[in-house]
Amino acid sequence: MNDNEQRPVTIITGRVWRRKGGRPEGVHIMLTAPDDDSAVRAALNALTSEGYAEAELDQIGDMEGAPDEEPHLSAYQGALEGEVSIVTFDESD
Repeated sequence: MNDNEQRPVTIITGRVWRRKGGRPEGVHIMLTAPDDDSAVRAALNALTSEGYAEAELDQIGDMEGAPDEEPHLSAYQGALEGEVSIVTFDESD
């Protein structure tokens, strides 16, 4: 990949906890990174800065285009702009 090419948006899925032993939330984290290790480090740093005490990350992969619906569409756009976007949801959904 040369410097002019846009990196694909990486998505990381898993669960997060605001406090240890608390109720888990599902999480989708979208960002751009040079490799999976960098993506995981950036995701964990962003979760820590947002006040999450624990995280369990399950899967990582590159997205094949923009999502159709919010809040994932905005998160995807934020990732393209260099942000680490965090979408949480109730795990029972």
